[in-house]
Amino acid sequence: MTGFSFGRRLASEGLGTALLLAVVVGSGIMGQRLSGGNDALALLGNTLSTGAALVVLITLFGPISGAQFNPAVTLALLARREITPGTALAYIAAQVAGAVLGVWIAHAMFAEPILQVSTKLRAGPSQMFAEAVATFGLIGTILGVNRFRPDFTAVAVGLYITSAYWFTASTSFANPAVTLARALTDSFAGIAPASAPGFILGQLVGLGAGVAVFGWLLASDAEA
Repeated sequence: MTGFSFGRRLASEGLGTALLLAVVVGSGIMGQRLSGGNDALALLGNTLSTGAALVVLITLFGPISGAQFNPAVTLALLARREITPGTALAYIAAQVAGAVLGVWIAHAMFAEPILQVSTKLRAGPSQMFAEAVATFGLIGTILGVNRFRPDFTAVAVGLYITSAYWFTASTSFANPAVTLARALTDSFAGIAPASAPGFILGQLVGLGAGVAVFGWLLASDAEA
C-alpha cells in the first residue's frame, strides 16, 4: 500500500464498499423478484453473489487500501497497532459513505425509490449473538489467513461469508457500515433501524473477542 497516496486509499475503501453494497442489495432484490416468494432461493442467490463479489473486490482493491470495507476489520487492525487512529477514522468514514452510496446505486439499477428506510425487524438476543459469532469468525479468518496464506485472503473471506450467510441466524452482516447502510433499503437485504444497534453491538463484541482470542492463538512463543 505504500505506493498509493492516502487519497487513493480512501477512494479505494469508499468505492470498494459501495460496490459491495450494490452487490448485497442488488442481488437481494433480483433474488426476491425471481424466486417467486421462495426466501431460501432468494437467499441462495444473494449469498453466491456476495461471496463471489468479495473475492473479486478484495483482489482488486487489496493492493491499494487493504480492502477492509468494514469498520470492524479496521478497528481490529487499530487494536493491533497496524494502522494509526487517524487512518482508522478516515477509513471508517469512507466505508460508511461508500456503503450508503452502494445502496442507492442498487436502488437506481432496479428502479426502486432511492431514499428508503427498512421495515424488516431482525431483533432479539439470538440475532445479536449470531452477529457476534459471525464477526468473531471473520476476524479470525482475516488474521489467520493473513499470517499463514496472505495470497488466499480474498478467497477465504469470500468462502467464510458465503458459509456464514447460512449458519448464522442473522445471515452474517458482520460489518457495522453494512448494517447502517442496509437500514436504508426496504428490500430483501434490509434491516429496520431499530434493529441495527443490537447488530452493531454484537459485531463489536465479536470484534473484541476475535482480536483477543486470535491475537493470542496466532502469537508465537517468542512474540507472546
